[in-house]
Amino acid sequence: MSLDEKFIPLRTSIYEGVGNLFKQLAGFFGYPENPGMPTIYEISSEVYARSEFLDSLPKHQTFWPPIQRPETWFEMVFGPSPKVDSISRYIYESKEEGYYNFYIENFRNLFFLPNWLSEFIQVQLNICLDISLLETIREVLFIGLMVYSQIVILRITISWFIYINPYTFPWCYLAAAVDWTEDVLQGIVPAILGVNITGTIFLGLLGVVADGLNNLVFTMPFLPSEGEETKLLINQEMKDVLVFHYLPVSWYRHPIPNDLREFWYKERPDILEYMQKAYKDLDIQFLPDNIIQKLNQAGDLVTQQNSLSNSISTEILSKEHLFDSNGFIYDINYINENLNNFFINFISN
Repeated sequence: MSLDEKFIPLRTSIYEGVGNLFKQLAGFFGYPENPGMPTIYEISSEVYARSEFLDSLPKHQTFWPPIQRPETWFEMVFGPSPKVDSISRYIYESKEEGYYNFYIENFRNLFFLPNWLSEFIQVQLNICLDISLLETIREVLFIGLMVYSQIVILRITISWFIYINPYTFPWCYLAAAVDWTEDVLQGIVPAILGVNITGTIFLGLLGVVADGLNNLVFTMPFLPSEGEETKLLINQEMKDVLVFHYLPVSWYRHPIPNDLREFWYKERPDILEYMQKAYKDLDIQFLPDNIIQKLNQAGDLVTQQNSLSNSISTEILSKEHLFDSNGFIYDINYINENLNNFFINFISN
């Protein structure tokens, strides 16, 4: 008999003793009638189906640092400038859905601006259709992160050369730009085998932010919550997409930008006609402000003309000498005087 076989009874008795002890302790809490907390929570079928759908979506693949793809001799020698690998927006027009529709391929790592921020940018900053400024800001931030990450790598590299004092000129500027990250992270991230890894952790954080910029989608003039999930046949392949179509909610809640309405009126009357016919039941102003002002002035002119003609005809009919020659001349002078006063008042207004 081996030594392991001799200890089997002892091991079994210890297991049974400990098990009986836990059963007795659990008996004070209602065991076995009280089974305790469930090991797996019940998930509704809708939540489970939604999680399964999100897991089935593809992932927008990006790289940090960006892949070097030189296209000229200069870029081959000095390297190409970093570019954002953004998600493309495919714009389309339709008689049923309107002229400002677009769709994007649906990924599970998409990022959108919050609804309140997107609405603030469209309404307060008047960035509705032309998002080139937002794209430029994203490009600048991405390039800034790329440059700063190279500065962090250079600072880490210098720290490995003991004969270089990083706090002397010109390295002191490099240390001032990077060492504040160690002051922030050194109390959180421990050293591994005596090696400080705060720089590596910070580079990872920069990569996460840069990846978020790659996956950020601007949905102007729509809000991010207006996207509808559907499937489209793209390049002979069914893909999950997010479609933004019909009338943007911000154009219903707030006035449409006047410069856009002027563009419709002067250069794209087909869009103006579609908007007026498709959304005639909604209280939305599609004409530009100057046209509305002229129409209001014309309406006031018609009202004043009607009131003037009514007053003149009443005055003439009230005359007893309507067919008298002197009375006729008096009435003509009276009409002329009223017309002159009317046009003087209209011009002055």
